[in-house]
Amino acid sequence: MVKLDRIYTGGGDAGATSLGNGERVSKNNIRVQAYGTVDEVNAIVGMVQAYLNDQLLKSMLARIQNDLFDLGADLCTPQGKERKTGALRMTDEQWQRLENEIDIVNDGLEPLTSFVLPGGSTVAAHLHLARTVVRRAERVVCELAEREEVSKAALRYLNRLSDFFFVLSRHCNDRGNSDVLWVPGGNQSKT
Repeated sequence: MVKLDRIYTGGGDAGATSLGNGERVSKNNIRVQAYGTVDEVNAIVGMVQAYLNDQLLKSMLARIQNDLFDLGADLCTPQGKERKTGALRMTDEQWQRLENEIDIVNDGLEPLTSFVLPGGSTVAAHLHLARTVVRRAERVVCELAEREEVSKAALRYLNRLSDFFFVLSRHCNDRGNSDVLWVPGGNQSKT
């Protein structure tokens, strides 16, 4: 477990930070960008939680927040360069649970007849923001995976997570009835 008795250390004042194995890298390192973007998603999930009253949804999001810390821990330690105690890695069980929860939330939603524009209720709009930041995290992790080994479960988790946020946004938009739908060419003149 982590014990922090002092928050600032000054260790990053020159633009470097430590990975999970103690290795020092630049704060703009692709690995740091990957787990930093995952942290950004986690902050948005915390904001969504503040607006929700539904305890089932809040418990799903609480599990996701914990998973996102697991994902950050996985990403901050290069594969094969762990300390003697090992490193926390994402598991297939985590992304499979997300698939099950997508099915639960999606049950009863009307099928889509158009793409959904981000918006609707405050909660749905924030979930769309979370979805898009997850997609950015996924792109950064894919770039990292082109350079170094990355857990397949981590990539699958991110892919499922954006789907989860999309489905949950529809659920929070009155089960899809308040979705804002795209009208292709809707603002183009017809002449």
